[in-house]
Amino acid sequence: MLALWMVMASCAIGTASPAVTPVAGTTSTPVQAASKPRITPPAVTPPTPPGTNLPAFKCADVSGGTPGSANVTAVRVAEQVGYDRLVLQFDTKVPSYTVKRQAKPVFKTGGSGQTVTLNGSAGVLVQVHSASEASTYSGPTDFSHGEFLVLNEAKNTEDFEGYVSWAVGLSKAACLRAFTLSDPPRLIVDFSTTS
Repeated sequence: MLALWMVMASCAIGTASPAVTPVAGTTSTPVQAASKPRITPPAVTPPTPPGTNLPAFKCADVSGGTPGSANVTAVRVAEQVGYDRLVLQFDTKVPSYTVKRQAKPVFKTGGSGQTVTLNGSAGVLVQVHSASEASTYSGPTDFSHGEFLVLNEAKNTEDFEGYVSWAVGLSKAACLRAFTLSDPPRLIVDFSTTS
């Protein structure tokens, strides 16, 4: 039995790694294989910072959106550096819309056809079809902001037969841009304060 054990020990059975005998003139430190080829990842384009990929301001009417119906859930106005903003927020998508400039801030109201004059010297009519806000929007229907540089007043003038209209009174004729955002769906209308 002792002889068997000695044979096994000399053969290094059961050991994890065999013994290495260094070759004359070399060191006992293992040498790494020749350098491996390096993989260079493709260049990554950094994301566009928010607010830098907006459409340009134009002194023209704008239209867009997606055919179909949606409900207005929120309306906001804000003053930003370089522009004043009107936001219409929807529940499912931004329906078809038109943004039309007017020489005067005088607008017809919904089904009655009566006229209303807003604060300012110029106007813009934002009309969305097919939309409603009767049962989904309970916020203000008239925003008066004489302290803004361009947007003096925004007023709901129609929620009738699938049309929602917001009239905007401006202190002066201004170039604008209109675009949509998602999550939540929004129609953004900006009025340039520098043009």
